[in-house]
Amino acid sequence: MIATLEGLINEKTINTVVLNVQGVGYGLFVTHEDFDQLTISEPAKLYIYEHIREQVHDLYGFRSLDTKQLFEQLLSVKKVGPKVALAVLDVGAAMRVREAIAAGDVRLLQGAKGVGKRAAEQIIVELRDKVGQTVSETAENIVNRPGFNSKDEAVEALISLGYTPQDAMTALTVVDAKLPLEERVRLALKG
Repeated sequence: MIATLEGLINEKTINTVVLNVQGVGYGLFVTHEDFDQLTISEPAKLYIYEHIREQVHDLYGFRSLDTKQLFEQLLSVKKVGPKVALAVLDVGAAMRVREAIAAGDVRLLQGAKGVGKRAAEQIIVELRDKVGQTVSETAENIVNRPGFNSKDEAVEALISLGYTPQDAMTALTVVDAKLPLEERVRLALKG
């Protein structure tokens, strides 16, 4: 596991930097804020998150350990991957994002590329009391709102089939919640 990398910034492209560490250039995805702060030919130390899949080995670099930790918290949210987590961090500094989550600020989180209302709400529901900020009544209301079930797999299945979150919940209101998942989805699709 790579925890940190220290070297000189060699190149900057759209959303990546190349960090030269003793002759080896590491391509790192970074936040817009970090991108703006890093200067070519200047030394830098970055905290690293490795994202490894079958055919991909992506590295994400952060100037601050706090930002990296928030990135990892965002990854713990259902259906949030590294690209979406990085996009959320691009809406503001780590502290501003933490405040938005604790405050239930859906609108700010929706400003991130690839984050819709449902994803923003999911982030708030799962992280509101884990970001080290005082949780607002707005954030709690998202969790306690009638019809919002962050764990309903039938809703998620309908969304993956192209339904909007509201349409999925509406379609399931006439279906017995005690039925097996597959049966609930089938009945909801029938209308």
